[in-house]
Amino acid sequence: MAQSQPKFSADVPAWITTPDTVETRLGALRFHQGAPDAATVKRVYDNLDFMRGVQAFMDGIPATSVRAACNGLEKIGVRRNRAIGITEDLMDARSLFLTPNTTTVYAFACIDLREGPMVFQAPAAVLGPVDDGYFRWVTDIGLTGPDAGRGGKYLFLPPGYAGDAPTEGYYVQRPRTNTLLVFFRVFVKDGDVAAAVQHAKAQANMYPLNATTEAGEPPKADFVNTSGLRFNTISANTARFYDELNEVVQTEPADFLDPERIGLFASIGIRKGQPFAPDERMKAILTDAVAVANATARTLLFDSRDPRAKFYPDRQWFTAFIGGSYLFQQGAERLLDARTMFFYYATGITPAMAMAKVGSGSAYAASLRDAKGDFLDGGKTYKITLPGPVPAKEFWSFVVYDNQTRSLLETDQKLAGVDSHHPGLKTNADGSVTIWFAPKPPAGRESNWVQTVPGKGWNVLLRLYGPLEPWFDKTWKPGDVELASDLAE
Repeated sequence: MAQSQPKFSADVPAWITTPDTVETRLGALRFHQGAPDAATVKRVYDNLDFMRGVQAFMDGIPATSVRAACNGLEKIGVRRNRAIGITEDLMDARSLFLTPNTTTVYAFACIDLREGPMVFQAPAAVLGPVDDGYFRWVTDIGLTGPDAGRGGKYLFLPPGYAGDAPTEGYYVQRPRTNTLLVFFRVFVKDGDVAAAVQHAKAQANMYPLNATTEAGEPPKADFVNTSGLRFNTISANTARFYDELNEVVQTEPADFLDPERIGLFASIGIRKGQPFAPDERMKAILTDAVAVANATARTLLFDSRDPRAKFYPDRQWFTAFIGGSYLFQQGAERLLDARTMFFYYATGITPAMAMAKVGSGSAYAASLRDAKGDFLDGGKTYKITLPGPVPAKEFWSFVVYDNQTRSLLETDQKLAGVDSHHPGLKTNADGSVTIWFAPKPPAGRESNWVQTVPGKGWNVLLRLYGPLEPWFDKTWKPGDVELASDLAE
């Protein structure tokens, strides 16, 4: 018997109803009079947890990157609030960092404000940022900081700090996290690395506010020479990532991020004050989620679909800093893929990256592919030509990185690159410079050669220190990475 039309019936559009069966990438989802059956419920919840696991990786990379850096430094004796690491003999591939430089003296320190207000004394004439536990910029120190390169004392107060704090004689900062990562560059003059190191060690310091020695002086921080040490500062690409993220959540204030992201992490079991103990089902889902998430982050880096990534329409050179905003923001829009891409490839954030000026700061261009668009192969011979004059007031450099680790390529060359100060560097007759990349140096090219490794994919980062106007107006552009077999004899 046909059912009569209800007295109070509506004109129901088909697009607001759910069919009994819907074919999706999850398979067939089935509903009985609009209610999901048991198999559909399981598939949907498995997928929801999977999606949130993927997004937690994408959104959590800045946090785990800081945590991995501080944990790695701690393991070699660069203790939080107590020690400053410094590359007294520069950096090499034995130390795992995301896209570091090998021609500059670096100093690093981690601050934990759970112990109370901390003072960091910046040396004169250095350059670097202080970032919080989510890699958000807190302040610059040195040349682009409030001390303007004169050096000075920075006072960092814990989140929510309500106690008395001096203001006279300090640059007072109120970060949103307990964890701070401090790192700065010490400039080497006339090739005298030892003098640059001594300058930093004589003037840098870190200590709790009001701490004094028996002599009434602030205590001195320890210095640890990190050059040549084997340690890791890169966060995990396996399910271990979620343990690192949990460590961040337990360390930081409950509201160190906005409620949306705190809720995202909580949705997969990472909650402040509670153990992270996924059951076997959730472990399997998160293991799958991190694999897809890592593949996604790598795809954003290695094959960006954002046209703003490329510097030039006819070159492979790209920027890992899409949009030019240190907040990864364009108007009201957060550039989500750009943020993930940047923090997967690099570390450190500061407005100075987005406000490079003619003759000051540094400019960066990266390449993963040769002129034909093929990924760079460590077993082949390539060259890059920089037209002359290269628009760098200070100097320029190339550094090569391992595609797997995004850290320095492991070779027999300590610096994993070359710069314009390199002894014996040869310039072409027209003022251009050609650098060769190969497992072995082409004959007569030894002084202009960077070593690669067969079986290892690699990428290269060009840095211009003190970039000049031709870089900004693009009247100058570097040559692409050219495969030697493609070159006309």
